[in-house]
Amino acid sequence: MTLIDHLTLLTLGDGLAAAFILMAWAIVGWVIEHPPAGRPSVSTLMVSYRMDWMQAFEARDNRIFDAQIMGTLRQGTSFFASTSILAIGGVLALIGNTDQLRGVAQEFANADAPEFIWQLKLVLVGFFLTFAFLKFVWAHRLFGYCAVVMGAVGRAGEERGARLWKQAAELNIHASVNFTRGLRAMYFALGALGWLVGPIALAVTTIGITYLLWSREFSSAPREILLEKNGD
Repeated sequence: MTLIDHLTLLTLGDGLAAAFILMAWAIVGWVIEHPPAGRPSVSTLMVSYRMDWMQAFEARDNRIFDAQIMGTLRQGTSFFASTSILAIGGVLALIGNTDQLRGVAQEFANADAPEFIWQLKLVLVGFFLTFAFLKFVWAHRLFGYCAVVMGAVGRAGEERGARLWKQAAELNIHASVNFTRGLRAMYFALGALGWLVGPIALAVTTIGITYLLWSREFSSAPREILLEKNGD
């Protein structure tokens, strides 16, 4: 059978549910990174704090604390990258042997579905995990670039320091954006597991993940705390 023949085995509900989670992932990511002017997200609020951090870093002589923060950020991205690659390995193992998955799912899903359908559902999970892994690796690299530029900043008050701290801040911000994209992809990878139960379950988990991400970015206690900087 050709790929087209295999795809015809999908039901309309499966196709709509798969399209729904992909659209939700793209839309929620865009809204978080480009929020309305009057309602900034946590991610966009953190941009100004990162700029302030680099400016304060350039102005002080003792920069041990800044080095510790950068080390923590790189460790975090490294941890999630390692976790993602392990999860990808697990998904690939399941794709190669769907019989075990059928045995687990037979009580709450249609275990008689063709093997290709189970593999396709796992491919969606693997797609999100792979995207997350690539973003975490790039974020780790960008944090490394940021650390190098920070190391190039001379003593406090030097003329080139003003240029370098701004460059370090921009690199830090780009690293954070990629790290956050990786986290969102991992959330949606968890949501994609709902497809193993069925299209309705996938739609429900997609709505749940989307609401979770929206609430943390636009309706959370940390957001209110961050808004206090400008007295909003």
